[in-house]
Amino acid sequence: MRVPDLDLDLLRGFVTVAERGGFTAAGTALGLTQSAISLKVKRLEDILGKRVLDRGGRGVALTREGETLLAYARRMLALNDEAVRRMIAPPVEGRLRLGVADHFIPRNLAPVLARFAQIYPQVRLEVEVGRSHDLRAAMADGVLDLVLGKRRDGETEGRPIFTETIVWVAAPDWQAPAERPLPIAMLPQGCMFRDRALAALARAGIAFEVVFTSASLPGVAAAAQAGFATTVLGRAGLPPGLVELPGLPGCGTAEMCLFGDAEGRSALVEPLIGFIRESLAPAG
Repeated sequence: MRVPDLDLDLLRGFVTVAERGGFTAAGTALGLTQSAISLKVKRLEDILGKRVLDRGGRGVALTREGETLLAYARRMLALNDEAVRRMIAPPVEGRLRLGVADHFIPRNLAPVLARFAQIYPQVRLEVEVGRSHDLRAAMADGVLDLVLGKRRDGETEGRPIFTETIVWVAAPDWQAPAERPLPIAMLPQGCMFRDRALAALARAGIAFEVVFTSASLPGVAAAAQAGFATTVLGRAGLPPGLVELPGLPGCGTAEMCLFGDAEGRSALVEPLIGFIRESLAPAG
């Protein structure tokens, strides 16, 4: 059986619909009509013989097959864009002061930056890691150019880059004490992950006690790694020594976005975004 080739143009239309949340928004982003985008997705579904989007009254949603395809499509588009830039675009150079929320480290950040520096040696990339709120304040003050951070509930600012599930984690074989409130480690008040976790426990009627607070995510993770408490982290950046903890109420998902004038620095930003998405996609 001959395996069909996937058209990158169709994949780009599909990815844009998934990221923008609908055909109209995707058409605006790509400079096409809503019907043209819909046709691209339909042609893609015909090639695959599977539906990748559910078209309901409240918009569109990825099917199970669509979720799988999205990861591959992002990798394919990122590799295509990287190849084209290397072959036909002028050398990329300049300075980019980037703030990265600590929820994105440690597993993902270093490989992404190393690959970026290798392919674009003329770019001076300055990275500051911290809490999303603090980084965005620094950007407003002109200290940073762009920030990769969390978008809070109800917020519309920022360009969506990826979405990850918030999960309860603990050291392997850790068990919650039976005769006392659930011990948890958290970032300080104002953190979206903290707000989500405490609200979920309260709704479920689970008694808890914040036994460890740290201003840095590595500090919170270290408390959980030591078996002192459980905490919540994004699944995509789960560090070694921690595993998902079943049985506790879900905390939803977090949307990581790029804040700042990304269009004005597109030559620097687009390759970096491609590397980030590829690093989050499942292998093979």
